Amino acid sequence: MKFRPLRPIFVAREIALPDPPETMRAVVFDETGDPDVLHTATLPVPAPVISELLVRVVAAGVNPIDAKTRAGRGVSGAITALPSTLGFDFSGVVMNAPYEAHPFPPGTEVYGMVPFPRSGGTYAEYAVVPTLSVARKPSTLSHVEAAGVPLAALTAWGLVVETAHAHEGQRVLIHAGSGGVGHFAVQFAAYFGAHVTATASGPNATWLRELGASVVIDYSSTRFDEVVGDMDVVIDLVGNADGSTGTRSLSVLRPGGLYIMVPTGSWPGYAEAAAEAGVRATSYKVLPDGNALATIARLLESGAIQVYIDRVYSLDEAATAHRELERGHTRGKSVLRIGDD
Repeated sequence: MKFRPLRPIFVAREIALPDPPETMRAVVFDETGDPDVLHTATLPVPAPVISELLVRVVAAGVNPIDAKTRAGRGVSGAITALPSTLGFDFSGVVMNAPYEAHPFPPGTEVYGMVPFPRSGGTYAEYAVVPTLSVARKPSTLSHVEAAGVPLAALTAWGLVVETAHAHEGQRVLIHAGSGGVGHFAVQFAAYFGAHVTATASGPNATWLRELGASVVIDYSSTRFDEVVGDMDVVIDLVGNADGSTGTRSLSVLRPGGLYIMVPTGSWPGYAEAAAEAGVRATSYKVLPDGNALATIARLLESGAIQVYIDRVYSLDEAATAHRELERGHTRGKSVLRIGDD
């Protein structure tokens, strides 16, 4: 009996990197409250276990869920101890990998998400990250640009591709189309052939059309439910927190259409209201997924989609970043620059 010879074992070449320090700078909060509760502190560098990577964070995304959590909402209930470090997504460089042939050896530039608040966040110089939650950083993007992608783009991908199943001819309405999640959702829906209508402020209309929206409705001057109808899908990134956007969205869906609610806290009764209106409804929560991030990286590298970075802040300016985010007029994403490339 003949046996096929074993293929040689591939061992990735490791880049010699300096050992990480024992301590790091991070943004923490000792109690929930307004942005002023955020301050920098010196913390121990976390130690990875089993399949985790230790990553030197070059930049971290600033997301609405960060501000909500800092204020005592969001996922603050899952924080087990204070002080706590905020931040879900990042772009950086692998410092330590679990084993020699790991697909992301030391020196690899990666982007992804950490399981905050179950572990430390990314508003810090170092973070431990599950292997399955990262992908190689898009080669055409800087770390600052890449840091604006993971949470927002994965949320948009889950909404548009995995839940709405965007396709040619589908009619999709996206609320808050110029925000972090929104500007990715517009691009993904258009990429897969959907006819995209987005709500946004007037100054963002031309930009959103460049991203792929066929129709842009200025929410400050026009009630969307008076000018659109027969939608197949509504992706609601606003809910009933402003102008009963969620309730009014049900009336623009075709019978059996799909309403997807993201900020569920703004409208706990959305599912019952949707059933009464004769449409389907679901909420959505982002799933950290390295494979999806790898696909998104290819789309970014090809130029099929893009990320827009509105403002870049230093680690010491985290409170300012939160104040600006809560004003509600950020185009695309804001990012904290934490380290050097």
